[in-house]
Amino acid sequence: MILTALARIVSVVVSIYMLLCIVRIFFSWVPSLMTTKWGRLIAGLTDPYLELFRPIALFRTPNVDFSPIVALAVLSVVNNLFVTLSYAVRITLGFILSLLLDAVWSAVSFLLGFFLVVVFIRIIGVIARLATLHPLWQILDGIINPLLFRVNTLIYRGRAVQYLQGLITGFIVVLVARGLGGWIVRLLTSLLMSLPF
Repeated sequence: MILTALARIVSVVVSIYMLLCIVRIFFSWVPSLMTTKWGRLIAGLTDPYLELFRPIALFRTPNVDFSPIVALAVLSVVNNLFVTLSYAVRITLGFILSLLLDAVWSAVSFLLGFFLVVVFIRIIGVIARLATLHPLWQILDGIINPLLFRVNTLIYRGRAVQYLQGLITGFIVVLVARGLGGWIVRLLTSLLMSLPF
């Protein structure tokens, strides 16, 4: 079908663009990379999209700008939608509902996955005793601490724990939640897809 073929092409394009956005975000942490030929090229391609989310105050705190993460989550949702469409045999109400459910979960799953990657990097940094005052660690802490605080409050009930223990606990809890959530969503998606209407 033409629709499925187009959906596959769009999903590939979105995946590539998403990768470029990730590279752009990484380059922003190492300013010297932005002055290179590739840095300027990638910035020219991705900044117009990333800038759409920057003015939204909801995605910013005094210390950390979460708008790039939200921008990536939106791309993840769009990519997931087109991947699902590329395998569509027929469009039904059940298919549309499963598509919406999958879209919501793909955004949540992406954010949780990003959190896991950042926490893992932070764990390595703590174990290796790398410079804790480096601006990079402060950025990473600003990203993970809000969710990490909530997880540890739920688990330890306000009891003081070492930072490394809190990181590992948060990593395990979010990893389990992401895996369990993915399983539940796949089950619900299969049920919705099986609806005859």
